Amino acid sequence: MSCKFLKDQRLGIELPILEKEWEAYESEMQNIILEKWEEIRGQIPERIAEIEEDIHSKQACLDIEENFKKCCQLNNEIAELASKINDLWLWYRTHPTVSHDMFS
Repeated sequence: MSCKFLKDQRLGIELPILEKEWEAYESEMQNIILEKWEEIRGQIPERIAEIEEDIHSKQACLDIEENFKKCCQLNNEIAELASKINDLWLWYRTHPTVSHDMFS
């Protein structure tokens, strides 16, 4: 296959690594890639829910934290988790379609 799926450690999901432009793949290969991507894509809402739990936990700690330096650290951690969620939603909305050449 001229497409790999590698685990992104930051996001906790596999992401496609295309070796050429999407349109350069034959429709059969596009279908294979899309099937794998749909399987991964289906896991994204669950992954987001896991990260949201981490955010809620850190927010609870932040509510009772009195040390300013620790509050700043917690805020930074929450911001990074929120950034992960944003990136996951972007990937979730990534949905290529199969190219069909009607004249071949």
